[in-house]
Amino acid sequence: MLLGFGLLVIGGEFLVRASVALSLKLNVSKMVIGLTVVSFATSLPELLVSLNAALNGLPSIAINNVVGSNIANIGMVLGITALIGTIYIDKSFYKFNWPALIIFSLAFYYFLSNDNQLDAVEGAVLFISLILFVIYLLKKSEAIEDDESIDDLTSTSNFKIIIWLIIGGVTLYFGAKWLVDGAVVVAQAIGVSEAVISVSIIAVGTSIPELAASVIAVLRKEKAISLGNLIGSNIFNIGSVLGLTAMIKPISVEDPEILSRDIIWMLVFAGLLLPLALVLKRHQIKKTEGLLLVFLYGVFIYVAFS
Repeated sequence: MLLGFGLLVIGGEFLVRASVALSLKLNVSKMVIGLTVVSFATSLPELLVSLNAALNGLPSIAINNVVGSNIANIGMVLGITALIGTIYIDKSFYKFNWPALIIFSLAFYYFLSNDNQLDAVEGAVLFISLILFVIYLLKKSEAIEDDESIDDLTSTSNFKIIIWLIIGGVTLYFGAKWLVDGAVVVAQAIGVSEAVISVSIIAVGTSIPELAASVIAVLRKEKAISLGNLIGSNIFNIGSVLGLTAMIKPISVEDPEILSRDIIWMLVFAGLLLPLALVLKRHQIKKTEGLLLVFLYGVFIYVAFS
C-alpha cells in the first residue's frame, strides 16, 4: 500500500507537468488549465482506483474513494494550501465553477439515493454532463497571460511531454492497483470496513496529486490553477471517475453510511466554499479559513473511524 502511495505521488507529478506544458503550448488560459487538464490529470488516480475496485467486486471502495477524495480535496488540500498562501477567487467561481460543482454533487447524491446504485445510464448522464462542462469552459477560455513562473513548462519539448505522460500513466496504474490491494488487507487486519479505509486512507492517497499541484501552484503564485484544480478535480471525480466506472460496471451501495454520512459530508464541504469565500475576506481564502477546513476534515476522519 505504501508503494502504491509513492507511485501515485510520482505519477501525479509527471502527469500534471505534462498536462500543463501541453496546454500552454495550445495557448489555453490558466483557469481553464486548472479546471480541465490539471484536474483530469490529478483525478486519474481516483479513476484507476475506482475502476480497479469495481471490476474486482469492491463497489464500496469505488464510491467512497470518490466521496472521500472530494472531501479531502476541500478539507485537507484546500485547507493546507490556504495555510501556505492566500488563494484568490475570481468572478467565474461564483457565476459558473462553484454552481457546477454543487449541481454535479447533488446529481450524484440523487442518483445513489434513488435506488442505492449508480447504473450505466446514470453514469452516462454524469459523463456527458462533464463533456458539456469542458466544452463550455474551452469556448469561454482566453489566451494565457504572461507569467515568468511557467516559462520552463512553455518551452518543454513534445518528446519530453510524451515521456512524462508515459511515466505518469504507468506509475499511476501500478500505484492504484497496489493501493487497493494493500488497503483491503489493512482493512481486514485492523477490523474496519473497506468503506472506511477507502473514504480515509485511499482517498488521501489519491488526493496527493491534487495537494502537490495546488501547493506548487500557490507557491508559484499560480492563483487560477490552485483553486481551479480543486473544483475541477471534484467535478471530474464525479463525472469521469464514477461516470465511466458505472458505464463499465454498475456500482451498488453496500454500506448504508455512504448515503447517511459520507456523501452528506461531501455536500457540506462543497457548500462551505461559498461562505468561506465571502464572509471573512471577500474573494479570498486565507489562513483562518484554511485552519477551519483542516479542523473540519479532522472531525470527519474521527467520525469515520469511530
